[in-house]
Amino acid sequence: MNSPGVPPRMKPLSPRRSATFAALDVGTSKIACLIARLTPLGAVAPGDWRTHRVRVVGIGHQRSLGVKNGLVVDMDAADAAIRQTVDAAERMAGMQVERVIVTASGGRLSSQHFQAKRVIGGREVAEHDIHRVLEASAAHHLNRGRIAVHSLPTGFSLDGVSGIREPKDMIGEELAVDLHVATCDQAAARNLLVAVERSHLSVEAMAAAPYVAGLSTLEPDEAEMGVVVVDMGAGSTSVAVFARGEMIHLDAVTLGGGHVTMDIARGLDARLSDAERLKTFHGSAIASTSDERETISFDHVGESDHKAHAPKSHLVRIIRPRIEETLEFLRDRLAKAGHPSGPGRRIVLTGGASQLTGVAEAARRILGGQVRVGRPIGVEGLPDSSKSPAFAAAAGLLVYPQVAAHEYFEPRRVERAATGTDGYISRVGRWLRESF
Repeated sequence: MNSPGVPPRMKPLSPRRSATFAALDVGTSKIACLIARLTPLGAVAPGDWRTHRVRVVGIGHQRSLGVKNGLVVDMDAADAAIRQTVDAAERMAGMQVERVIVTASGGRLSSQHFQAKRVIGGREVAEHDIHRVLEASAAHHLNRGRIAVHSLPTGFSLDGVSGIREPKDMIGEELAVDLHVATCDQAAARNLLVAVERSHLSVEAMAAAPYVAGLSTLEPDEAEMGVVVVDMGAGSTSVAVFARGEMIHLDAVTLGGGHVTMDIARGLDARLSDAERLKTFHGSAIASTSDERETISFDHVGESDHKAHAPKSHLVRIIRPRIEETLEFLRDRLAKAGHPSGPGRRIVLTGGASQLTGVAEAARRILGGQVRVGRPIGVEGLPDSSKSPAFAAAAGLLVYPQVAAHEYFEPRRVERAATGTDGYISRVGRWLRESF
């Protein structure tokens, strides 16, 4: 993509190599760092993106500071929180981290789609034909102020026949490819990169939160049949639509669990800390017959000498409209993008806010289809407290290196001398070292 200041691109991980990676999930409510060792699995089922065994050897997490709606708003506070989180993971793992893969959860995540065609002329499709059509699709300009986070070929077509995954050696007149580019605001990405680099870390890659949440919680069959991953964070709720084994759509709304907490604080005139406690332990997005009989207690703002009381039903009446509003926004935006609800739709909920009682039922009613709450799968060494939807994105960052080779970005055209450190032999040697 012809955009300045793009985030670093993940180097492909060979199915035959072991490696250690550090994942940094910078969210609105928490910052989490996972350090893991990836070792090859050997035989992998067709369509399965998990080529390596993932074992977490270090973990650190704490309350997020300096981040609002997934955006860095206080560089010093975010820097300090990132340092402390990474330090905790390093001490547990007994190693020092130099590079991290980070999540992009803010910056108005969205999709752009491009198509390119190449005349084949009735012969077999060669490797260079595939490269040329991909290069043409990646040469489009993004919307102003946007940068590419992911660039995923979603399918080839030959003479109008779509759904082709590997066109090499097929015969046809015209080859076409569809490219899905996931984007975010350039300023948001740059500020996140700066916050991480101020912690004396280099960013190895940046990955969209709902995409990696899907990588960690979905089974390959789900991604093949079609599924919508809804990542419900504190500052925003984002969606990634998977079909035919690929992410084909990405979107986000700036509504999340933090907005529910603020609604409770305002509705009850309660402290924010009390509002968060009430949401976590007593909150629900669905009413029950016992709500009127159950009582909740809290402190009014500025009045700590005596407890205030209210029926649980009052709490539910505050929470339910915000959850429904968020899901209705997503439903309408998905329908506008060509992904309407239907009885056969599958929905997987991730993120901390998805753990709120009644959210799955509300999603089933508003979004339609089958709904389940997704938790990280195939990641060993996670403590029980981290085997939850709140850590789906962080765990997915450790799966992402295994699929990074599927992405295609336009190669940078930089003139290099044919000899010296960047000569042909040196480049071949570097390729061999990175691939085997």
